[in-house]
Amino acid sequence: MAASILIADDDAVQRRLLESMVQKCGYEAVPVDSGDAAIAMVTGADAPTIDAMVLDLVMPGLDGMGVLAKIRDAGLNIPVIVQTAHGGIDNVVSAMRAGAHDFVVKPVGLERLQVCLRNALNTSALKGELQRIRHSREGRLTFSDIITRSEAMAGVMRTAQKAAAASVPVLIEGESGVGKELFARAIHGSGERRSKPFVAVNCGAIPDNLVESILFGHEKGAFTGATERHTGKFVEAHGGTLFLDEVSELPLTAQVKLLRALQEGAVEAVGGRKPVKVDVRIISANNRKLLDLVKGRHFREDLFYRLHVLPLTIPPLRARREDIPHLLRHFLARFGAEENRSITGISGEAMAHLCQHDWPGNIRQLENSVYRAVVMGDSDQLTIADFPLAQARAPISGKVESEPLVVSPAIQPSAAAMIPGNEIPISPLPAAYSLSMLTASGEVRPLEEIENEIIRFAISHYRGQMSEVARRLKIGRSTLYRKLDEAYTDNQPAASRGE
Repeated sequence: MAASILIADDDAVQRRLLESMVQKCGYEAVPVDSGDAAIAMVTGADAPTIDAMVLDLVMPGLDGMGVLAKIRDAGLNIPVIVQTAHGGIDNVVSAMRAGAHDFVVKPVGLERLQVCLRNALNTSALKGELQRIRHSREGRLTFSDIITRSEAMAGVMRTAQKAAAASVPVLIEGESGVGKELFARAIHGSGERRSKPFVAVNCGAIPDNLVESILFGHEKGAFTGATERHTGKFVEAHGGTLFLDEVSELPLTAQVKLLRALQEGAVEAVGGRKPVKVDVRIISANNRKLLDLVKGRHFREDLFYRLHVLPLTIPPLRARREDIPHLLRHFLARFGAEENRSITGISGEAMAHLCQHDWPGNIRQLENSVYRAVVMGDSDQLTIADFPLAQARAPISGKVESEPLVVSPAIQPSAAAMIPGNEIPISPLPAAYSLSMLTASGEVRPLEEIENEIIRFAISHYRGQMSEVARRLKIGRSTLYRKLDEAYTDNQPAASRGE
């Protein structure tokens, strides 16, 4: 799905014009007819994700200034473009002071609106990245900092939000790079312990002979080299959350002591004389199925059931490809700012290949690929040449005698034009599609039949958005519907057509 733009205007004609222009810009339009409806749309319990708003200042009931005030009071970071009929400087200044991002004068032209929306979304993406970095450093990450629009992630998000409201142990499983620690921090930052420490431990990076000392602490002189007393990670996380990453890497001896600490709520330092009571919420993570390791006797079964109270499995990036454009937008904004590069867009061909790539390293790999492209790119437009990994795996189209021509949607001519970084298509692109040029008997297929198949493919590809289908096929909507009607009529039996 494309970026969603909320249009709030009480004038039905103006609302329809804006809706049409927003769709022509490549976004999804969400029209409402009042300020109250706009506030309900962005603050409701089941409110959809709104990326930007076009707001009329003069409306009956709650006017534009009232909407801006309520958005500010609710702490929402939605960029708002206000529109005024007269362009009065006082109204514009007041709206900008109230938090509006930009303004337009009615009737706004398509190019002006497109520039405003592009700038608003770019600014919003950069602010989101800066806020995410700040929240991460301060230990205040929440679920709103997680970038996802995927249906595959909806259930995971709901379960994680429920976990944040309790103190039960959580086990997060998923491939490396899917964002397990981000989820752990969001659970901590959304719960009652958010003001307390979040302590992360990479169990796979600790030498076996130092695991107990690092987790549970040691007394001075407890072993050679222990010149000072160390409290340990459990005590550091007292009152907060202890995140055990790659928990399966713990040696069996340390697993026994971890189990005892979880059962008794107390830890005993190496060389210590008495246990120390701790109040710690445990969130563990692993990049392999912990149950499989239990069956292979590499992980204690009793400890598994202590950690596996509330399991979460984060799907890999290849299972939620619709998140890739959103992640790209944010990575482009962040790295462009960090490297002082103005990246204005990414080619449709590059976008298509990036969406089709499997990304075995998941989000971490995508992030590093964007970082490299921003640093090494020679222009303000990123192309497939800036992503060697995706380019190496790009599907190749060609024709072999007596075989069907393989046409990949990733390299359709309509996708070759430059697409701004904030206007890249959100829906995942399907796998390579075979379009047969020949019949079963070896004859060339009729042009009308091939045309109908392309139209059906486009409707499926753009999820039934007929305006987008017509625009991409470079035909009018009336022509599109006429061709569909003709195709339907031709496919009906002669009797049903009255012949």
